[in-house]
Amino acid sequence: LDPRGNINENGGAYKGLSRFEAREKVIEDLQAQGLLEKIEDHDHSVGHCYRCNTVIEPYLSKQWFVSIKPLADEGILAVKDGRIRFVPTTWEKTYFEWMYNVRDWCISRQLWWGHRIPAFYCESCEHVTVGMDDPTSCEKCGSASIRQDEDVLDTWFSSALWPFSTLGWPESTAALKKYYPTSVLVTGFDIIFFWVARMIMMGLKFMNDAPFRDVYIHALVRDEHGHKMSKSRGNVIDPLIIMDRYGTDAFRFTLAIFAAQGRDVVLSEKRIEGYSAFCNKIWNATRFILMNLGDGFVPRNIKIEELERFDRWILHRLNLVITDVGRALEEYRFNEAAQAIYDFWWHEFCDWYLELTKPRVYATGEEGRPSSDAAKQVLYHVLKTCMMLMHPFMPFITEEIWERIKGDGDGRLIVARWPEPEGGFSFPAEAGQTELFKEIVYKIRNIRGEMNIPPDKKADVIVKTSDPMLGRLVETEAVHIRTNAKVERISVDGAYSPAKTDASAVFAGGELFVPLEGLIDMDRERARLEKEIARIRGELARTEAKLGNESFTS
Repeated sequence: LDPRGNINENGGAYKGLSRFEAREKVIEDLQAQGLLEKIEDHDHSVGHCYRCNTVIEPYLSKQWFVSIKPLADEGILAVKDGRIRFVPTTWEKTYFEWMYNVRDWCISRQLWWGHRIPAFYCESCEHVTVGMDDPTSCEKCGSASIRQDEDVLDTWFSSALWPFSTLGWPESTAALKKYYPTSVLVTGFDIIFFWVARMIMMGLKFMNDAPFRDVYIHALVRDEHGHKMSKSRGNVIDPLIIMDRYGTDAFRFTLAIFAAQGRDVVLSEKRIEGYSAFCNKIWNATRFILMNLGDGFVPRNIKIEELERFDRWILHRLNLVITDVGRALEEYRFNEAAQAIYDFWWHEFCDWYLELTKPRVYATGEEGRPSSDAAKQVLYHVLKTCMMLMHPFMPFITEEIWERIKGDGDGRLIVARWPEPEGGFSFPAEAGQTELFKEIVYKIRNIRGEMNIPPDKKADVIVKTSDPMLGRLVETEAVHIRTNAKVERISVDGAYSPAKTDASAVFAGGELFVPLEGLIDMDRERARLEKEIARIRGELARTEAKLGNESFTS
C-alpha cells in the first residue's frame, strides 16, 4: 500500500488500484484461473476512523519517538519519595504498572490539526535540523532549501507541557514563578498514564520539579442503578438541563456530598432535587436573619459576657465545624466536608438555634434589648462564616448572599480568607448542657409520636434525676422545652413514682415521664399495641421457622 491506501509499485498488475478494488480483482483472477476453493465470512476486528468511519490499514512509516524510560525512572522516584501523592493512594499501583512497563513514545501524528513537529529536512544534504526557533537554512550545509516535517505532535505531548508552557516557559516569567508547581491536579483514573504521568515526566525534565504535589483521582458518576452512563443506554444525565432545572449549586453540592474516596457516585435526579431544597433552606434562613437584623444593624465583635447558653453552644459547634470542614478539604474528603456543613446548617443552626432565638430577636422592649442584640450578632457571625464554608461547593448562592451581608472592608467572597476557629468561642460546658436539653426535647417528641398524642394536646412532663446540674438546666430552660416539645408543665422530681399509664424515656443523667391519662384513648392505644405485638410475634415465628429449616440455613 502507498500512503493513500492504493496498491504501490510492488503490486504488479494491481498497481494503482484502491485496496478495495484490488481485493475484488484478486478474487476475480483466482476464479478465472480455477484457484478459488471457497469464500466464507469471518468475524474480524477491523480498525475504523473515529471521525469518518473509514477502514484503517496497518502501514509502516517513519515516526518520531521519545526515549521514555529515563523520564519514567524519575517519575517513579518522585512518587516513591513522596514529592507527589495520589489520592486515594490505591491509584499509585496503576501509575507504577504503567511506568514500569513503559515503551518508547511515538509522538508524531498524521493529522490536519495540532502543533507541527519542529523538524526541518535539508533537500540538499538530507540533514535534519531541530531547534527552538524555525531555521531559515540547514545548520549543516547552509542550504536554504529546507522543508518542515508535515506531521503534528501527539495531543498528549502538548498536554504534557501544559503546567509550564501556559505560564511563559521557557522564559522565567512572574506567572511561572508564582503558579509552578501547583498544589493539586483533579482528574479521572482513565488518563493517569496518558496525561498525569506525562506531565510529571515533562515537569521533572524541563522544570526540575514536579508540576503538582497531589493528584486527586475523582470517582466515576453512574446512574441511579449503578450503571455507567452512556448514550446507547439512554441513561445520561445532561448537566445543562439539570442545572437549569435545579440550579448549579444544587448540582455541585450533590456531586460533592457523594464523592467519597474510592467509591463511584450513584446519581439520580431525585437526589439533586433534594439538595435543591437545601439551597432553598439557605436562602430562606438568610432572608429571615436579614429581615430581623434590620436596616440599622452594625456588625461588631461578639462580647463573651453577653452570650447566653444557646449562643455559646452554636459558636462552640461552629468552631468544631470550621475545623472539620477545613481538615476534610485538606485531605480531599469532599463528601465529609459537604456533609458537615449540611448537618450544621440544617440540623443545628436552622432546626435549633434559629427557633430558640426567635423570642429574643423579636423582643422590642428595653429590658430585652441586650439579649436581642447579642443574638443578632451571633446570627450574623454564623451566617457569614457559613457562607465562607459553603462557598467551595455552592459559589453562586453564597456570593449573592455575601454581597448583601459583607462588611465595609470585605471584598469578594471568592478571595476572602478561609475562616479559622476562634479561641474565645470554646464552650464545652454549655455545649454539653445544650445537647442534654436537645435530648430531652427529642425524647418527649418521640413519646408524643409513638403514643399518638394529638398535636393540639399539650402534655405534662416529670423529669426524675439526682443530678443537680440537670435539674437546674430543666428549670432554667423550661420555657424552651414547653415551646419546642408542646409541653404544658415540666417539673423535676427526684423521688417520682410513675403510674402504670405513664410513658417513659431514659436519657443521659435521668429519666422522664409523660402521664398519658386524659391525653389519649387508652383502650384504643391498648388495642393498637396488642395488634402490633401480634404482628411482631408472627414475624418472629416465621423467622424462627426459616432458621429451623436446614435447607434454608445450609
